Amino acid sequence: MRGLMTTTRVLAGGLLAAVLATAMTSDLGAQAPPGPVPPLAETKWEPWNNTGLRGIPTNVEPDGPAPSRDFTGMWDTGRRGIGARGAQGTPAPLTAWGEEVSKTHKSGDGIRQVDVKEINDPLSTLGDPSGFPRNLLFELRQVQFLHTPYSVVALHMWEKRWRVIWTDGRQLPVDPDPRWYAYSIGRWEDDFTFVVTSNGTDERTWLDNAGNPHSDQLRVEERWRRISRNRLELTVTIDDPKTYTRPWVALDKMPFVQIPMNVDLIEMMNSASEALAVANQFKGEK
Repeated sequence: MRGLMTTTRVLAGGLLAAVLATAMTSDLGAQAPPGPVPPLAETKWEPWNNTGLRGIPTNVEPDGPAPSRDFTGMWDTGRRGIGARGAQGTPAPLTAWGEEVSKTHKSGDGIRQVDVKEINDPLSTLGDPSGFPRNLLFELRQVQFLHTPYSVVALHMWEKRWRVIWTDGRQLPVDPDPRWYAYSIGRWEDDFTFVVTSNGTDERTWLDNAGNPHSDQLRVEERWRRISRNRLELTVTIDDPKTYTRPWVALDKMPFVQIPMNVDLIEMMNSASEALAVANQFKGEK
């Protein structure tokens, strides 16, 4: 039972939805503990099951210049990218279509929060994948980048998802078969800014935990900018003319710092059996 609340947060229904709501608001990473964060050079890592940084250190020395066109490494948000109540940016006004869809979303948190018995979040009640860009707007923790001759591969700690961002010059599909994690292409805007454009996201997914909707016309732009050897930032822009009256920024310069490549991270996966165990534990404590 040790560690259930750190490994299971999303697969829930009925009583399990109560666990979901509690986990989202009391998540160990929702806010960094009080006190200073040790400099990167002084951070202590266990051989196994690290949860990552508890905040962004103010001192990232020894730092240095960023290498050109290279994001290789393990990057940590210091648990600042969780966003349980929804995207950190303010969504643009909804279109009439977006309003109608929005009314059908009953979330466990945020502006559409309802009683746990009414939650219809497909992530929590059906066990569907969180999808893209929700994996950027909720539980965005550590990301590891690998470069190949044809792509950049992003490995996300949360749910152990991986994305292929094609860099071989291909264009996004014109009429894509919807995917949970979209289609993505990337290009270097300059030596330190990698711009990713994605489309083809399945309409069944939500943008975030607050139930912000999207349509099949959604296009997402990620701007990954490497500031120095140890610092990286991410800006995410949502462009969905069917759902929103204008593009809007969902994440604005979210900071990351680089951690050692040999750090082993705790496994954070959807698990119905562990969620049920947590629910039963809550029942026993009442």
